[in-house]
Amino acid sequence: MQNRAYAKEWLQFANKNLHTAKLLYDVNHYEDIIGIELQQALEKILKSLLAYENKKILKTHKLVELLEYIDIEMDGQEKFLLEIATDYYKTDRYPNPNYSLPPKEEIKEILDFSQDLFDKVCNILNVSEEEIENAK
Repeated sequence: MQNRAYAKEWLQFANKNLHTAKLLYDVNHYEDIIGIELQQALEKILKSLLAYENKKILKTHKLVELLEYIDIEMDGQEKFLLEIATDYYKTDRYPNPNYSLPPKEEIKEILDFSQDLFDKVCNILNVSEEEIENAK
């Protein structure tokens, strides 16, 4: 049995992360912080599909791992973008010897991909933008 209400809650949280990432991008904020917001948005978008199918919400931040448990098609480039976004969360959260800001062009690509995936999942789950926005 599908659980649209629970999935919508996940999408509402994902929307907050995505909206924050867009605002930060537009004001030329730090790319690593934008990357963390994007990773969180993508994670919640994917978890919304788990919620919709009443599947266990996995306690992982690895986006490609989440993808294995949901029924959505992604090509190799999209999976690669999920891998990049996963790295934003695990390596760019704390100082380390290899720390560097992600390139702005890469952040823009992940931002566009995240918005496209959000829109696609909203369409699949038949959740309107109005339903998401009214949850503020």
